[in-house]
Parts: sequence; C-alpha cells; structure tokens
Amino acid sequence: MKKNNPPSAQSSHQGLRKRLYVLSVLLLLYGGALVSRLFYLQILQHDNLTAQAEKQYLSSMKIYYGRGEILDRNLSPLATNIEVESVYVNPLEIENKRRTAQLLASALDMDLKKILQKVSSRRHFVWIKRKCSPKEIDKLKELDLPGVSFMEEHRRFYPKRELAAHAIGFVGLDNQGLAGVERYQHSTLKGTTSLIFTEKDARGRQIRFTEGFDLRKPKSLDVMLALDEVIQFTTEHYLKEQVQKHKAKAGMAIVMNPHTGEIYSMVSVPLYNPNNYSVYSANSWTNSIISSSFEPGSIFKPILAAAAIDAGKALPNDVFFCENGAYKIGKVSIGEASGHKFGWLTLNDIIAKSSNIGAIKVGQELGASAFYSYMKKFGFGEKLEVDLPGESRGKLRDVSQWSNISLASLSFGHEIGVTPLQMIAAISAIANGGNLMKPHITKAILQDGKVVKQFKPEIINRVISENASRMMIDILKNTVKEGTGMRAGIAGFDVAGKTGTAQKMDPSTHTYSKTAYLSSFIGFVPADSPKLAILVMIDEPQNGHYGGEVAAPVFQQIAKEALRYLNIPSSEERVFILDRA
Repeated sequence: MKKNNPPSAQSSHQGLRKRLYVLSVLLLLYGGALVSRLFYLQILQHDNLTAQAEKQYLSSMKIYYGRGEILDRNLSPLATNIEVESVYVNPLEIENKRRTAQLLASALDMDLKKILQKVSSRRHFVWIKRKCSPKEIDKLKELDLPGVSFMEEHRRFYPKRELAAHAIGFVGLDNQGLAGVERYQHSTLKGTTSLIFTEKDARGRQIRFTEGFDLRKPKSLDVMLALDEVIQFTTEHYLKEQVQKHKAKAGMAIVMNPHTGEIYSMVSVPLYNPNNYSVYSANSWTNSIISSSFEPGSIFKPILAAAAIDAGKALPNDVFFCENGAYKIGKVSIGEASGHKFGWLTLNDIIAKSSNIGAIKVGQELGASAFYSYMKKFGFGEKLEVDLPGESRGKLRDVSQWSNISLASLSFGHEIGVTPLQMIAAISAIANGGNLMKPHITKAILQDGKVVKQFKPEIINRVISENASRMMIDILKNTVKEGTGMRAGIAGFDVAGKTGTAQKMDPSTHTYSKTAYLSSFIGFVPADSPKLAILVMIDEPQNGHYGGEVAAPVFQQIAKEALRYLNIPSSEERVFILDRA
C-alpha cells in the first residue's frame, strides 16, 4: 500500500502566501468600495443629504419684506408699507394655558376656543395674530405674558383709502398680490423674501425657533402709474354724487389720454377700502371697467357711423329715410326713443338726434360682413391686453351666427357686450385720427426714484382714415352743440360726444326691461385737439334715465375740472393770449 507523503514546507508556504494574497485583494477591494461610498456620500451627495437632513429637523415659512410702492404719475404714494408687529407663542413655555388664552382673546378680540387650541399645541412656534394694531400690541406688552412674543413685519397700507381701489387692488396677509395692480405687478413689487426656521425633534415636534431675519433688506422696485390722483379723486367725487342722487345701482367712469392710451382715472362705484378689503363682498372688488360687459346702446352709433364713412358707404350729409318712427324687420317692429317720428335725416342728424331707425338704415348700407370687420378692428370681442388682471373680451358673435335682426340690433348697440375699457379705446380711435391705442395704467418702473423701464404708447392697429376721423369729430361736436348731448357742453371748449340710454335685459322674462336702464355719455375734449376721452355710465338710475340728463352732466363736471387742473386753455383764453402777443 502506498503511503501519502506529508506536504513539504515549501508547498505550505506557497499556500499561505496565496491565501494572504487573496485576503489582501479582498481587503483592498472592500477598502476601495468603502472609500468610494464615503466619497459619494460626503462629497458628491453632501448637499442633497444635508438638505434631506434639514428637511427632517427644520421647517420654514416665507415672509415678504420691503414690497415696492405704487405711485401716481406725480409720485404721490397710493400703496406703501408700514411696520407692524405680529403675535406668536411658544406653547411649551406657557404653564397656565387657559388664563393665557383668555387674556389673548380679550386683548386681540379673538375667539377663545381657537386661541386655546393654539396655546395647547405641542409645537414651539404658533401664530396667534398677524399684523396687529398698535393698540392691540400695547395691551399685550403691558400683560407681559410668558411664552408670548412679538415679531416685526410689514403691512401694506393704502394712505388714500378708497381712492383708485379697484385699479390698485390689495394684498393678502403674506403680501401676495390678490387684485388690481398689486396682483398684475406682483413679481415687480414683491420685495425680499425671508425664511423663518423652526427646528423639530425626532417625533417631528417643533422645539426651537431660529431667528435672524432682517427687516432692513433692500426693497423691490416701485411702480409708477399713469393714474393722476387729482383726476381720480375728481372722477370718483362726481360719479359717486350722481349715483347717490339718482339712487342708482352702480356707476362707472374712465378718463384716458386718447393719443397715448394712458389711463388717468378708473372708477367703479360703490367704492371699497383696500385697507379692510375682507369686510366687503368679493363682488365689491370687481373692476367693472375691465371685467364687466354691457349692451352699450346709442353710444355705439358713432362706431357704426365711423365704419360707414371709412368704407365709403355714407357721408355726413347723406340722407336716410327714418320711416316716420316705425320700422318692421321680419316680425320685429322697431321704434324711436320717446316716440319720435323722424322722416328724412342726414347721417349728422341721425347721430345728433340718436335715431335708432336711421342707424339701422346706415347699417344696412354698410352691410353685415363689413360692420363685423370694423367692430373687430375697433377692438370689440377681443381683449385689449390692458396691464390689469381680469379683463373680459366682451361678447361679439361671429357674423355667421347672426339672425335676420342682428344687423339692425347691433346698429344701435344691442346684441353686443362691451367693456367700458373697450368703449373708451374705440372712441379714442375716432378722436386721435384713426388709431386704436393699447390702454395702459402703468407708466414706469422705478428703482431708487430712477426710471428703469418706461411704458410707451402702443398702436394696436389703424381702424379708420384720418379723413373719416375728421368727419366723425364734426358729427360728434354737433351732437353736443345741438343734439342729445348738450348738457355735456363746456363754455370755451368744443366738446365731441354721444349719449346712450340702453334698456337692460330682464333676466326673469328674457325681454328688455321698461324700468331698468344703463345711462351713459362718451366723448372727448377739446374736440379738435383732444387731451381727454371720458366715459360715464350710470347703472339703473331712478328719477330720470336718459344719458343726456343723467350721465352727460357728470362728463361735464369731470372734464371741466380736469381741463382746469391740466392748464388746458379755453378758446377765450387762447384768444386773450393771441391778442396780448
């Protein structure tokens, strides 16, 4: 039998070296993997892991500081900031929670149950009330309650109260723009954002409040409006006075530069105070100038006349038979306001006397397709892209959807919904030589009082020729001198304009009401070199409803004051200056 020889010393040594080699390689690979993992975690993933860790033990809250101001065209502040204090608690430092809650509720005029829930929280930081009044803060500081602390914040403040509220808008509790310019220009105005951090324990409970934010950070840009606070105040004063006098449902007025599209004033009555916006209904915040549409009635007739003249379908002295006050289209009978029975009238007289039947005859001469095309060119049925939120495009059906009565209805301002903004832009195109200007309320963006961006006049398109514009100005001057708009006249100035008295649709019967009207006047002054285009609308006035008696006097008052304020000389003053020269 063959015996196995024991391994030699040399072979044993080789085996040991082989095992050590394998072990060394394994250790090297393991070490390399460990180093690679550490490099990946500590270097490549450092920021990501740090953020995840902080997310687990830190929570944050945004606070806005230094929101930019809103100024009128003469740099008068319309929206600014004031420093206020807010109240928060650390519930973990409050021993007698019920007593503390009772004292807080009394000082801040808040619900006891809600405050008790807050002070009973297991968090380290809980808001009690943001942006308190000085009186409330003084009361609490006198009490010197354990666990109750104060934080400085900025609160938006509107020093002119109701003035231009619908245009300016307001901000929410965290200074987020919610309406008007505040909303539209929020990215410009928003100011500096600071973060307040609170640390959390392993169970996610807040345990420590980390301070360190600074109220004295640089504020954002300021917005300078085209609005003029004097013209705005004048517009609000006379419109509100007339709404109250006639016990009307509402009133709207806008004043615009017809050559530039700059909006000098924009008013919706009833007014509201943006400092306390939450006490008003949401409907009170609606800027009806841009967001609401109405059947305009007879103030739409100049649009028809301008289109007919520009298209070569009519001239101011062309005559049209007005059917002696009764005209039938299909099964629909159309008459004149106040039972007038007009025979032959020139286009000039159709506008001056506001003949519905005359307007229909002009519309028939122009034709449906052409009229529709001109209405679109004038900006109806489209947004004008004004620099405010909530603009409506109005209502204008495509010509393919018109009925056999639509052309007639549209000729005197029915079957169409227009916003006051669209209407003032359209009349401005007639006034300025034929260009539809883009309306705008922002004039410039400022930084430290210096202009960093300016908004220049922008032509949307040419609507009518200069010759057609000139003829229309003469027609509208005649309407104020001898027609329905005489109460809009101003001594020493040629005024061009048109009255409107639109029956409103009764929603319960779906027929035109015999008691609810929208009374209006639209025009511009001085007629031959217009500086102001003004629209006044009074919704459902009582004790009189014709535009000439209800709205035209408001136009006159606003225009008269604005002309004086802007130092625009009357014809008598111009003659006096020439005589002296």
